[in-house]
Amino acid sequence: MENNHEYNVEVEWINTRKGKMYSPELHNFEADLPNEIEVATPTQFPDGIPHTWSPEHLFTSAVSSCLMTTFLAIAEYSKLDFESFKCKSKGILDKVEGKFAMREIQLYPEVVIKDEAHYDKTLKVLEKAKKACLISNSVKSEVNMFPQIIVLQQEAV
Repeated sequence: MENNHEYNVEVEWINTRKGKMYSPELHNFEADLPNEIEVATPTQFPDGIPHTWSPEHLFTSAVSSCLMTTFLAIAEYSKLDFESFKCKSKGILDKVEGKFAMREIQLYPEVVIKDEAHYDKTLKVLEKAKKACLISNSVKSEVNMFPQIIVLQQEAV
């Protein structure tokens, strides 16, 4: 695998404070990604548009989705048996040194396992995933994780 990778995205203004984001066609091949996403100023700012993805949402989702994909890779490599993974996340925007910045990303991953004996291993895989997440390693924001591991109740026989 090469060390240098490129991910192409274009944004285009539609109207007011709304635009669209998409992956462009490259060298007459199909676009990297087939769907457009509308993006807009969030409602916390003047003229923000409700019910539309904002850069702040996308930033937060980049961190949480990277945690998930990194967890999945490490779990597979570690042969961790789990039932499900989901992760709530919260991006906290604040003024930092007089400028708005994402000060903190809070991650709330939830992993469901069948066997309580895998609890510690699951926690280790989550911690490794947080440390290895390339998006978290690329941002200035503090990234904090609050994991929850749920053990399914075994039915008595």
